[in-house]
Amino acid sequence: MTKDRVIASLQRLAELCRAGQQGYQEAAEHIGDSQLRSYFNDESMERARYASELHHALHQMGVELENEAAAPELHRGWEVSGTIPGDDGVLAAVEEGEDVARKAYEEALQEPLPETIEGPVRSQAQAVIAAHDHVKLLREKKQAA
Repeated sequence: MTKDRVIASLQRLAELCRAGQQGYQEAAEHIGDSQLRSYFNDESMERARYASELHHALHQMGVELENEAAAPELHRGWEVSGTIPGDDGVLAAVEEGEDVARKAYEEALQEPLPETIEGPVRSQAQAVIAAHDHVKLLREKKQAA
């Protein structure tokens, strides 16, 4: 992967992590279940940490970061407040947001990344996939109840 493609891939992941941070935070504000609220707050902090790790890697590559806010089109996967009311709608919105992130991580890992960043990206990808699967399972259990 060329340096420009690595940079673009890391920037996209960082933007998605910021969107996830905001999305999980919004989900925590709209969810009724206190355990889910706590889980969403924890995941929001994790996404902030992932974005910070990615920004650090970009900075080490000589990239000047202007704006760390998520691009509007990337935040669309996390439209929690515009979803169906109730916990089911919030869970569906979180799952949708994590779908976008999961696909971006899978795409990033299809290309060779520098050794210094491949490990952290792979670890983040595993955590994002696990969070997606967890939320999907929770949503399915709520629908079955």
